[in-house]
Amino acid sequence: MILPKVRDPRFVTIRRGGTLTDDDHHLLALWAATCAEHVLDLFEAVRPDDPRPRHAIEQARAWTRGEVRMMQARAAGGHAMGAARDLRGAARHAAYAAGQAAVVAHVAAHELGAAAYAIKAARAAASSDAAARRECQWQRDQLPQAIRELVLDDQRLRNDICWSVFTC
Repeated sequence: MILPKVRDPRFVTIRRGGTLTDDDHHLLALWAATCAEHVLDLFEAVRPDDPRPRHAIEQARAWTRGEVRMMQARAAGGHAMGAARDLRGAARHAAYAAGQAAVVAHVAAHELGAAAYAIKAARAAASSDAAARRECQWQRDQLPQAIRELVLDDQRLRNDICWSVFTC
């Protein structure tokens, strides 16, 4: 489980009673897509003919540009996670990362799901905690300044429910 039992209002849009601006919601989705894309090759090496995870990442980005509706991005995320179901290890985690990135359009707090699964993919691919720490640090280096403190605080608060992958 990667979502907290109580929703953090910082990840709920203003129009739904939270404090998250649309601009920051889009930045969270773009960062999640970047995290997922960074490990996507681990899925594509195993399933080169399955476009679902790549499509999910593309849909996440298209949502931020207003080219697709939230429901389309969310559906693509579900399909990407479906691509993971019969896999194990790095490929499975990479597909889940892509799926989580796409569903950020629906629930902003899935941003950590994309990042956490990407870290799990890197760890599984290298069989190394050092690889996981490098991936975690790489992700932090990609954070836009506008959402940096928000995401780092979210990592601190949810690290335990995200398999403790954010200790880098």
